[in-house]
Amino acid sequence: MNKQGPIVVIEDDVDDQDILQEIFKRLAFKNEILFFTDGKKAFEYLNQPDSKPFIILSDVNLPKMDGFELRNKMFTDQEFQARCIPYLFFTTGTHKKAVMDAYALSVQGFFIKPSNLTALENTLRKIIDYWQECISPCYYD
Repeated sequence: MNKQGPIVVIEDDVDDQDILQEIFKRLAFKNEILFFTDGKKAFEYLNQPDSKPFIILSDVNLPKMDGFELRNKMFTDQEFQARCIPYLFFTTGTHKKAVMDAYALSVQGFFIKPSNLTALENTLRKIIDYWQECISPCYYD
């Protein structure tokens, strides 16, 4: 896990991107924030050998390749697994099957985006702070 790497946000809603961008500015994390509007573009970036993101926050419903397809590609690829990139779903709503399917793919978290800006900011702060403190197998490389 590259704690100085970019935070990858895969979100197709431009309004949500703007809100998230503003919250990340207020939180003043040093990580670059990279936005992708679909899973396919995100996968192209993530598949580059020099791509070393800190964390992935992915919506579930995405064009071209949804969050589950993207996570499955990463989960079944040994090279991706060795990079220890936390993959979290961050979506507006869900149901039990989606959460069960996500954890079957070993996601590291499933979050419903709070509709309140203060709650959204608090949630993002907790997520990033947690992963900044967390030690992964890559810690020993």
